This record gives sequence, structure tokens and C-alpha cells, in this order.
Amino acid sequence: MAIYRLLKNSTLGPEEIGHITAAYEQTLHTLCVKDRDDPLTEMVAKKIIKIAQTGIHDAAQLSARAIKELGVR
Repeated sequence: MAIYRLLKNSTLGPEEIGHITAAYEQTLHTLCVKDRDDPLTEMVAKKIIKIAQTGIHDAAQLSARAIKELGVR
């Protein structure tokens, strides 16, 4: 999955990675994306990582903000 590939060499800790991956899964579920090869998955992953870098770590907030910023819902 896109999120794991992007986080593979990350310096983030396990807790932060847990929040990011939970937000990623939640976002894909909300958007009804089942095909993990869909290009949207990479866009979602990059957006969530970018938002997490601003200091937001709550998975629900990360997901909601990613959906809003991507304008896909």
C-alpha cells in the first residue's frame, strides 16, 4: 500500500506511524476506495503525511482534513 511504502524510511516513531496509517485506512474506507492500486491511494497517503507534519496526530482529524483538502467528497 502507498502509505507503507512512503513511511518505510521515515524517522517517525511507531505511535505517529500508527496514527497516520489509521487515518489512511479510515480515509480510504470513507471514500469507498477498495482497490489499493487506485492512484487516489497515493494522493491520500501523501496528503495525510503532509498534514501530520503540521502537528495533527489524531487519526480522525487527519482523515477529515485530508478529505476536505483533497476535495473528493
